[in-house]
Amino acid sequence: MTENIYDTEYVKGLFNRMSNSYERMNYITSFGFSIRWRSQFLQHLEATKEKVEIIDLLTGMGETWYAVKKRFPNANLTALDFSGEMIKRAKIKNAKYYQNKVLLEQQDVLKNELESKKYDFAICSFGLKTFDAEQLSILARETKRILKDGGQFSFIEVSKPDNWLLRILYQIHLSWLVPLVGRLLLGNPSEYKMLWAYTVKFGNVRKASEIFRNAGLEVQEQAYFYGCATGFSGKNA
Repeated sequence: MTENIYDTEYVKGLFNRMSNSYERMNYITSFGFSIRWRSQFLQHLEATKEKVEIIDLLTGMGETWYAVKKRFPNANLTALDFSGEMIKRAKIKNAKYYQNKVLLEQQDVLKNELESKKYDFAICSFGLKTFDAEQLSILARETKRILKDGGQFSFIEVSKPDNWLLRILYQIHLSWLVPLVGRLLLGNPSEYKMLWAYTVKFGNVRKASEIFRNAGLEVQEQAYFYGCATGFSGKNA
């Protein structure tokens, strides 16, 4: 593998190509837990019926919006992603289910034009693994910049479990079954092999959460289903 798998254009191209089947594949990749996890990671944020500002970073096709609207029914929701194909599908979902009330932003989160100290909540589901340490540092600084003082955040990512048996089973699932299903859906399994490559390199959120702490954010770590997903949440101190 000669490509820099963390290069912005490489990652953007990867998700553009996967956009047609990514929502289904995300469900398969997580053993069907992705829907539950998207709800669970939001529980670390204080629920409210107030008209708060929420930003969904790396929104993909808006897979987390339903859980957001359920927990924050009156929130103004902004959704950001740099993949044109993902945004295209998010627009369809926005029109079909959300009366076009979600504000879509096609921007690179690492080089964004978002307003400082605007958001009460920042969330991100299953996008951390595509960043290297330097990029995570930028993401942490940007999260702090766009959050209001005292604003809250929650991030979650598919992870490599600590338990050796579960880790082996998960490796078989991600490195063999997922590409096989990818071949059936796309005719090309190579994109979905990258899910395991990213997961292996990422491991879990421990390093990422430390980077967020070093950026001046209060951080607590979480684990979901024996570490098959991990996350962190906290406040802008």
